[in-house]
Amino acid sequence: MRKGIWQEFDGYQDIAEEIKVSRKLGGTASAAVIAAEEYIRQLHPERLELYVSDIIEETPSTKTLRLVSKDNYLPPFLAGQYIALFLEIGGIRTSRPYSISSQPNQVGYYDITIRRVENGLVSNYLLDEVKRGDALISSGPAGNFYFNPLIHKKTTVCIAGGSGITPFMSMIRQIVECGLDRTVYLFYGSKTADDTIFGDEITRLAERFENIHYIPVIEEPAEEYDGACGFITRQVLREVLENIEDKSFFICGPQGLYDFCLPQVQDLGVPRRKIKQEMYGAPPNIQEYPGWPADIHPEDAFSVSVRNGKPIKARAGETLLSALEKNEIRLPSLCRSGECSMCRVKILSGKVYQPAGVPVRKSDRQFGYVHSCMAFPISDLEVLI
Repeated sequence: MRKGIWQEFDGYQDIAEEIKVSRKLGGTASAAVIAAEEYIRQLHPERLELYVSDIIEETPSTKTLRLVSKDNYLPPFLAGQYIALFLEIGGIRTSRPYSISSQPNQVGYYDITIRRVENGLVSNYLLDEVKRGDALISSGPAGNFYFNPLIHKKTTVCIAGGSGITPFMSMIRQIVECGLDRTVYLFYGSKTADDTIFGDEITRLAERFENIHYIPVIEEPAEEYDGACGFITRQVLREVLENIEDKSFFICGPQGLYDFCLPQVQDLGVPRRKIKQEMYGAPPNIQEYPGWPADIHPEDAFSVSVRNGKPIKARAGETLLSALEKNEIRLPSLCRSGECSMCRVKILSGKVYQPAGVPVRKSDRQFGYVHSCMAFPISDLEVLI
């Protein structure tokens, strides 16, 4: 029998022997251990059975699904975290993460707010097909995009674009409903004023609470609009912020927002390491990124051979994970942004392109593993799942 690669790690045999002895001499688990395991399972369930109790129209392109638990229990979460929905659409099993937009101090429901994505398989399904009473399966809450009082300042500058407003909405709702001693400056970029998600609610909150500051920045304003226009530039930030020393910076939105706004914030003198950035999925126009091979077109197709399986075809412009899912090869996945590492596969031969910034572990790089949700085939491949 072929050895697993983990059996070649230093110290493996010693650990295996310890486990063997422990199993032989350890006896049955105590009641306290069993109780602890059950408590942990409730806090971090692998799957949740939910159903849609309400659908709220937010903008012409956006709806909020209010999700309640089938067994009347929802695990707690931190404002800014997400859940992943596991779906089967047109014979394709897939998943998508959605930030929870409701505030965490109530556990009767989770709100997830979905904006339509052009040709979006999942967004179009959720917006057009899902009805009240429909059942959905999700992960438990996950993610690292949340306020940490040990490392973040009490004054937070939040920069959002599109549906990137959702984690900030959860944070703002928690601050005002729980009377937290925190201040938020929210800069929200949107193409038009009528498509600003939660715009009216945040405006009302900013009028009522002096620690909530709302600065919408509209790319294509109407004639009567008198607020900030264009993009969220360092000049727009400077006009509102008196200083940066006592503030933490959070940013969430589509890839274009990061590409433009991160340099603007850094030009204010904020070090890159002090800007908290949410992972936001694979870029839609991957061929425009630095390092993309000039001779590869997004529609070029390559053969992907899964060891001991039939080869499939994958386009260069789609992620390896999406190609596998379309061919009924199912991998565990959660964030779909290269962060959780659940969808990692080993590249046995061939090449993939990964955009800069994907947090691949040093050991994964050493042994040829990639996050399939952020890996794009640029040659024929053989992979090990």
